Amino acid sequence: MHGAAAALGYTPSAISQQVSALQRATGLALTERDGRRVVPTAAARQLAEEAGRVFDALTGLDLLVADLRAGRDGTLTVGYFASAGSTWVPPVFAMVTREYPRLRLDLRLVEGGNTYQPDIEIFVEGVSQSTTPEFRERHLIEEPYYVVIRRDSDLAVHDRIPLSLLADEAWIDNDVAHGPCRQVVLKACAAAGFTPTFRVETHDYASAVQFVAEDLGITVLPRLGAQGLPQTTRAIPITDPTPTRRIGVRVRKTVARNPAAVRLVELLEEQAGVLSDVERTG
Repeated sequence: MHGAAAALGYTPSAISQQVSALQRATGLALTERDGRRVVPTAAARQLAEEAGRVFDALTGLDLLVADLRAGRDGTLTVGYFASAGSTWVPPVFAMVTREYPRLRLDLRLVEGGNTYQPDIEIFVEGVSQSTTPEFRERHLIEEPYYVVIRRDSDLAVHDRIPLSLLADEAWIDNDVAHGPCRQVVLKACAAAGFTPTFRVETHDYASAVQFVAEDLGITVLPRLGAQGLPQTTRAIPITDPTPTRRIGVRVRKTVARNPAAVRLVELLEEQAGVLSDVERTG
């Protein structure tokens, strides 16, 4: 008792009281006499050994909680739409992975009638499912649509193209699902006084652009979709009117203060800012 008291900084009587309380709680004999000394029983030694493992596990649990709170560990699920996935998501994903190497990021393509609700979702405002009270929304950018044409087209002389000039062109559809982003274009065309004539139907922006490169028509798509174009093509802003879509990010409230989630949203805002700068200077 005296040795334990000295090691722990307690009085011998305080140690004796703690041992007595533990004996009552466990129903075990934890001490015995060895001559003039009081020593732990075999049961006490076994209990102490197991308690050491338990305390080590609790320490590990405390460290895990600290890591989760700091965003260094755990999992974040991120949903995105296709054109964001080909432009914004890769550099943002890479940066967050470098800064939080033990964090697992699960990325899902969320389009159409998908009901999947990730922790963080990049979405087209007015298109995706309505935000529930469990989420917070933040607007990122209003993105204009461009027309992609061949560089040897008569239209290539324009720096900006009034939408009405595209009325007699052969159009290449880039939205086989006829989704809401396509409706943005059709409404703008109606405002300009015409209905586009679609000659080719494709399932995505990249496929439509390849048809343009082969001189089979023109395609109209958002700025994010007009990346990495073939050298024989160019993207020109549309005016009078300019079709636009609004892009936002929604974050589940339970992860809103997670440092990794905060950082991911910051990086998305930076990407949106870069696109806005390009629009202003381009």
